[in-house]
Amino acid sequence: MLDTIIKNGRIIDGTGNPWFYGDVGIKGGKIVTVGHSTEEAGEIIHANGSIVSPGFIDGHCHSDLMILDFPESEIKLQQGVTTEVVGNCGLSPVPVNPLYKEELQNYVEPVLGKANKEWKWQTISDYFNELDQSLISENVASYVAHGSLRIAVMGFDNRPPTREEMDEMKYILEEGMKAGAIGLSIGLLYSPGSYSAKEEIAELCKVVTKYNGLFSTHIRGEGNNLLPSVKEVLWIAEKANVPLHISHLKAAGKRNWGKVMEAMELIEKARSNGMDVTCDVYPYSAGSTMLTTLLPPWALEGGLTAVLNRLRDRHERSKIKQELVQEQDEWDNLVVSTGWDSVILSSVKSPALKKYEGQSILSISSENGKDPVDQAFDLFIEENGNIGIVFFHMDEQDVQQVMKYQNSLIASDSLTCYTGKPHPRLFGTFPRVFSKYVKQEKILSIEDAVRKMTSFPAKRFGLGNRGLLAESYAADIVVFDIEQIEDKATYEDPSRYPEGIQYVFVNGKLTTKKKQHTAQKCGCFLRNTPSTILTR
Repeated sequence: MLDTIIKNGRIIDGTGNPWFYGDVGIKGGKIVTVGHSTEEAGEIIHANGSIVSPGFIDGHCHSDLMILDFPESEIKLQQGVTTEVVGNCGLSPVPVNPLYKEELQNYVEPVLGKANKEWKWQTISDYFNELDQSLISENVASYVAHGSLRIAVMGFDNRPPTREEMDEMKYILEEGMKAGAIGLSIGLLYSPGSYSAKEEIAELCKVVTKYNGLFSTHIRGEGNNLLPSVKEVLWIAEKANVPLHISHLKAAGKRNWGKVMEAMELIEKARSNGMDVTCDVYPYSAGSTMLTTLLPPWALEGGLTAVLNRLRDRHERSKIKQELVQEQDEWDNLVVSTGWDSVILSSVKSPALKKYEGQSILSISSENGKDPVDQAFDLFIEENGNIGIVFFHMDEQDVQQVMKYQNSLIASDSLTCYTGKPHPRLFGTFPRVFSKYVKQEKILSIEDAVRKMTSFPAKRFGLGNRGLLAESYAADIVVFDIEQIEDKATYEDPSRYPEGIQYVFVNGKLTTKKKQHTAQKCGCFLRNTPSTILTR
């Protein structure tokens, strides 16, 4: 007898092939039959023509701490997500050097959220074991994060590593790969990643190559420097002979809209020359990040305390302000081309500033009779640097171009935000793809949308037998109504669950049933396996 049979569904198996009617049988956490089944089962789910597909894989998110604080994972399960990949953009809560623990926490908390639990780990292996031993409701895999790795060895020093420091970083990275990391992620836009030369990254990536890992990158610039930044990571990947994945490919700032076509041409040229390169995209024309991202890289040297001191110093503040009001050759000054009216406060801690959540820096400055740059600085000081923003700096046409690109997969890039007005992608990414880009815009077929959320990321991130409805594969499954599926999260009201997700199975256990968590917590930590591209 089978554990469960999902009867009479429109099966989209994750390959990109056309859907077909059939049943899916589950036993012992695995899929054992796909097609028409006459076997008996302990539980029968009547799909009644709803879509049955592999569980969605969020291959780029920042749930590193949220998955431990909120192991029910309601936000992602309600979207049909059964697996998340963390440690992205060079940001992670590990490794922890006690000398720099406070700096590391200040570095990651604006993105990962302030953990409710004590950080009990120091090594990457410690953190992975914490994930492995926790009762979590979804699966999780992780990179080793370069920014956190560099902080553990060098703090926020803006200089090349010494030979000894490089050896130490390589040693920690190798230990992380042995512990089960899927690769190395970098965030060249963020300090201290921004202080790293391409040669430093290439040397570290040689360790990743030894373990069949993946090199994932938030490139150095997504605005004026988009194309040089893509060329830089292509150089690194070629030098280290490592597969490359470019995170959230976009062209930021109005003057750069349309450049995603040239960026994709660079990727295609590299692929034609035998390089293994892919990218991901989220289905929104606004991004979300930290307010610190808008500052000049040099202003971030020394960590958060040093930044705050510079903004309090009249001379240093004036110097930073002068750079922010004009275009820059050395770094992408997105505010100049996009404007302070596009920078929206998403989260603050101070009760006195809560009224500003959801407002732009420009509107806040107008209300207070301040220059927008000074207003941003003052808010930064008052909030001790912990300010999240939503940034409207992309073109919808660019989003669609990357969305339908054969070698792009879907990911949320969702930041953890327990309060305030987070980017709606935290609650709505995956249903939005179906409601907007499959049904409304018809950019993707439903089969290809599922492929970009399931088998493609499963193979790309080396997650083993997941991402397909096929015999012997893990029974991570979502059942949804294609007519009803819709994201409800908006920029004004972002913390709303979507409609249309009916059932979610994680490792064979029914975890979400008609928007209700069943109290099953059968997720697990997924250790790396060799990563290859799934071709059609």
